[in-house]
Amino acid sequence: MDYVKLGNTDIEVSRFCLGCMSFGDPASKMHAWTLNPDESETIIKHALDLGINFFDTANTYSAGTSEEYVGRAIKRNIQRDKVVLATKVYFNEGHLSKGAIEKEIEGSLKRLGTDYIDLYIIHRFDYSTPIEETMEALHKLIKAGKVRALGASAMYGYQFFNLQLAAEKNGWTKFVSMQNHYNLLYREDERELIPICKQFNVSLTPYSPLAAGRLARSQWHTDTLRSQTDQTAIAKYDGMESADRKIVQRVQELAEKHHVTMTQIALAWQFAKGVTAPIIGATKTQYLDDAVGALLVSLSDDEITYLEELYVAHPIVGAL
Repeated sequence: MDYVKLGNTDIEVSRFCLGCMSFGDPASKMHAWTLNPDESETIIKHALDLGINFFDTANTYSAGTSEEYVGRAIKRNIQRDKVVLATKVYFNEGHLSKGAIEKEIEGSLKRLGTDYIDLYIIHRFDYSTPIEETMEALHKLIKAGKVRALGASAMYGYQFFNLQLAAEKNGWTKFVSMQNHYNLLYREDERELIPICKQFNVSLTPYSPLAAGRLARSQWHTDTLRSQTDQTAIAKYDGMESADRKIVQRVQELAEKHHVTMTQIALAWQFAKGVTAPIIGATKTQYLDDAVGALLVSLSDDEITYLEELYVAHPIVGAL
């Protein structure tokens, strides 16, 4: 496993982040395909064995049970200071208001069983709260030692830019990572958000790097429980299926040429584009083995162009 620094911090993260939305009680009715505590621990332990030290969850994943399962697994398998735990705030009452942030951080700390969060991420942009109120509240978490670094997630470029400027102007902590929607089938953030991130030396840790599996297989749909029930993924990708299938075919073609998997081609493309750590969700240990193999795949400039040239503009998915 390779490791890199997160933004301008001294926090060292693995080149893959384990996305923990797959863990949690399905009774929460968020997703029907999430794993129970023991199954979740099996995946997390295997990630640790592979050298993955970066884990991403959220306060609202499976009504908080994802954080509980992650916290339990970490406590049972590794020293707390050997991992980088990220969680999020926004999809809760009060969104990113001062009161909401103060309340939600305490809930996340309790569920994760820790006294600090390595990376605290705002899950979306909050139109209802002044950005100064949000940034000052987040800065106070840093000063209190409850959070080590700040990250942001899917939003428009101008919104992220204004948040960074507000922090800079007032001497508050700036964001060091961006968890945006980015893959070969969705590249809208290349227009503004990603260049802004590079301007601020903000690490890219995109979610859905495999487009909910559509870049990992030749068939658009499968008969798995997730494929049949994940309405979020269906809404994200199926509307552009006719155009995007052509890109998937090129991923398959290059996978055959390199004698690797489609997953590895899709992730190798991410690394070629300057991504720090794509977020990989997994319900089976072999999916992690497959993903990590991408570190050994190198794409030529011509191959990157070949993968990208059929892309057409997509409706915005992610930013609210």
